Amino acid sequence: MLAFCVLGTLPLELVLHLGVYRRLRRLALTLLPVLVVFVGWDLYAISRGQWRFDPAQTLGIVLPGALPIEELAFFVVVPLAAVLTLEAVRAVRGWPLGDEPR
Repeated sequence: MLAFCVLGTLPLELVLHLGVYRRLRRLALTLLPVLVVFVGWDLYAISRGQWRFDPAQTLGIVLPGALPIEELAFFVVVPLAAVLTLEAVRAVRGWPLGDEPR
């Protein structure tokens, strides 16, 4: 499913020339808060025994804190797909976001 999200939104970058991947600082500032909050939340829930991942449903690559690599990828891929979709709609519709140079 994560690969589908990436492959489904990648053409938006390539066809519409959105520049999302070229603006790495802006992208990092968008993704970093999501990663910090939700990975922290997951790690806390895992450590308290309130959340777990079925090893049969994961690749088996586990990060510190018993966090599967897929969970970390989820918190990168889904917001990235959302940003690409937003930027594509903005480009097609001509909607300003408010940070464009004048």
